Amino acid sequence: MTKRSTIQAVALIGLTVLLAGCGKTQAGPPAGPQAFPVKVITAQSQMVPLSTDYLATLKSRNGATLQPLVEGDITKIFVNSGQRVEAGAPILEIDPRKQEATVNNQEAALKSREAVMRQAGVDLERKKQLFAVGVIAKADLDTAQHTYDAAKADVEALQASIREQQVQLHYYTVRAPSAGVIGDIPVHVGDHVNTQIVLTTLDPGGALEAYLSVPAEKSTALRMGMPVDIVDDQGKQLARTRISFISPHVDTDSQTLLVKTQVPNPERKFRNAQQVHARVVWSERNAPVIPVTAVTRLSGKLFAFVAEGQGQQAVARQRVIQVGDLVGNDYVVLDGIKAGDKIIVSNVQMLADGMPVVPQS
Repeated sequence: MTKRSTIQAVALIGLTVLLAGCGKTQAGPPAGPQAFPVKVITAQSQMVPLSTDYLATLKSRNGATLQPLVEGDITKIFVNSGQRVEAGAPILEIDPRKQEATVNNQEAALKSREAVMRQAGVDLERKKQLFAVGVIAKADLDTAQHTYDAAKADVEALQASIREQQVQLHYYTVRAPSAGVIGDIPVHVGDHVNTQIVLTTLDPGGALEAYLSVPAEKSTALRMGMPVDIVDDQGKQLARTRISFISPHVDTDSQTLLVKTQVPNPERKFRNAQQVHARVVWSERNAPVIPVTAVTRLSGKLFAFVAEGQGQQAVARQRVIQVGDLVGNDYVVLDGIKAGDKIIVSNVQMLADGMPVVPQS
């Protein structure tokens, strides 16, 4: 190849390379990750309780357990379970025939003794007249006086016994001590009952008392008038009460302290002997709350994502948080979130710290 041919070949190759370079589009910077749309809410601060939940039993101060005062066989039951009765209404009857016979026999005996007393009185008056004219001695008059006094004492004793037996006869009809609703009636006509048998219960309704047992180590934090909330299974407040009694003694077996509160019950939402959740409110403070859907758990720690920045410049920032009790469907945040933070509440499982997001209300 001649020198001229070589120069032509080199020039041709250079021209080809130049044309190829001019045919390419200039490359821009690499594209960043796509911003992810998320729903956000603003963390709100509200008064939240620092509290502990206990199991409480509601008891009626006016509820009655009816037991017979006498022994015998049930002959009549006048009411049904769940029936509302007025004070003094008959509940059931225990066979009164034996007691009626006792009363009748004593009343008959009383007539006989009254006759003896009247005769002794007549004899005493005659002896007084005879003694006045000197016909009989003083000893005869004293004997007549003694006979009359003994007959009178016998009559008075029998009258008292009859009154007692008549009162006893009233016990054979068991009556309602107050107005209220009849509970379960476990006995039947024909059953033999004694004074240890429970016949039924009577619930007048109205206000109740909540009995709850608080661990002894919490005793120093308890005080009269402290709020106690009655809540349902979801933690929703049903009634707010206040401590009205704190036992001065710790139960030696359970090492707990008995605490009572007065529970208003105008709508009869609660029943006697019902078990409820009682939330003792130790104190209240302002704290932010966030939905449970905004919280994730990883390696034993709790996290929430906060949207920082505005518009297309917003990013998700992961924060370690500490939470307290649940208030409805929200966590009380003790640390890591402050009021006004934009909390991400959707797609939190798909986010990473620093990821661009598009906040949506």
